[in-house]
Amino acid sequence: MTGTTALARTTAYKMAVNGTLYPAEDILPVFQNSDLRHVSNESAFWSLCPEPILNGQPMQFCTPSAYLELFLHLGVNIIELTGNHLRDYDWPPLIETLQLLEQNGISYYGSGRTIAEAAEPLFLEHNENRFVFLGCNISGPEHVFVTDHLPGANHCDFDKMVALVEKFSDAGYIVVVTLQYYETYSRFPTEMQARDFERLSNAGAIIVSGSQAHLSQTMRPYADRFIHYGLGNLFFDQMDRPVTGTRQEFLDRYVFYKGRLLQVELITALLEDYSRPRLMDGIERQEFLEEVFSYVE
Repeated sequence: MTGTTALARTTAYKMAVNGTLYPAEDILPVFQNSDLRHVSNESAFWSLCPEPILNGQPMQFCTPSAYLELFLHLGVNIIELTGNHLRDYDWPPLIETLQLLEQNGISYYGSGRTIAEAAEPLFLEHNENRFVFLGCNISGPEHVFVTDHLPGANHCDFDKMVALVEKFSDAGYIVVVTLQYYETYSRFPTEMQARDFERLSNAGAIIVSGSQAHLSQTMRPYADRFIHYGLGNLFFDQMDRPVTGTRQEFLDRYVFYKGRLLQVELITALLEDYSRPRLMDGIERQEFLEEVFSYVE
């Protein structure tokens, strides 16, 4: 599972200059050695995207449709669509994104053409493990949410989410919940964030993972389940901006056997050239993990 991805702004420019596959070159083996490959994609694919500009920092995100090739190269097979920027250019890019993923056989969740579709769980079965993915956005902005008339992201209703988690957990599914929560640029979760994540975990979610964090956050391990409040960026252009640490990334690999969580491997990466993460060296990893673990209760 990976955190925030937005193939926009300077990241998109670097891809235009160096090739669509440029961001993946140093972390491809991580994806190749995994069966289910999750990306939280916050920027809609659109064939009419403006040309990316070097060091352009607009808050309106858009990704050229051809850049889906990056995800196909990585073998991404689960796309989370709960992001804040999915409707920055209104609803046509989101519709095109849904169509593009469907045409390429990539499963997605967290957004839809209707309220029911946006809230629909994603069911996957692999090696006798039955997974269900649930995702929602609590932070907005208001125009990104699905309505009776326009497509958009699933608006969080934690009472309904808890009921779904309990239902699917009781039915024997491995329940994975990912949340587009409020951004804080803090290693430690807010009191409200900790409460909401733990409520879902206590209801039976094996994984509760924060997809909102541009700055990696701490985690809460249990014997049979795991909370990670925020993984940080995957592909994005924040080179230690607006705070130091946004280059540091988690890619969480979960190992399951016969419906049980056996292991969580915390893979650590460091963003280079506004677009291209690489695995941390030993010293970088030690310093990063020591800092993050200092906040673990």
